[in-house]
Amino acid sequence: MRIDTLTQQAITHTRHCLTGCAIGEVLGMAIGQNWNNILQTLLGILLAFFFGYLLTFTGARRKGLATTEAIKLALAVDTVSIISMVVVDNTLEWLIPGAINAHLSNLLFWWSQALSLLVAFIFTVPVNRAMIARGVGSHGHHH
Repeated sequence: MRIDTLTQQAITHTRHCLTGCAIGEVLGMAIGQNWNNILQTLLGILLAFFFGYLLTFTGARRKGLATTEAIKLALAVDTVSIISMVVVDNTLEWLIPGAINAHLSNLLFWWSQALSLLVAFIFTVPVNRAMIARGVGSHGHHH
């Protein structure tokens, strides 16, 4: 099976997005593990956006883009992708029995997080492919 160029770009972009989201989500869950579940989830989402944007921003700056342009690129390229990732990821975290209350020392925390991020990745690749096909989300940019 041959994967077309748009799908390859979407997979690459989604993998980068996944990195930022995973850092943010896990850090949010870790910091807020004794917090109210809603606050913990909101922190994870906030940090997922922060790290997702940060990775794109720093990659763009390394490639020589001005700060303002790097910020615009990160917002344009990552917003829809991160939204897709965090909606799927957090929905599963809330639906998997016990996952939202699992602590870092619990295996449930790690496998539910991994499963949620994997499913989010699978759902987000077509979202990113559609964005790239419309001219948003690639710009030849890689982290």
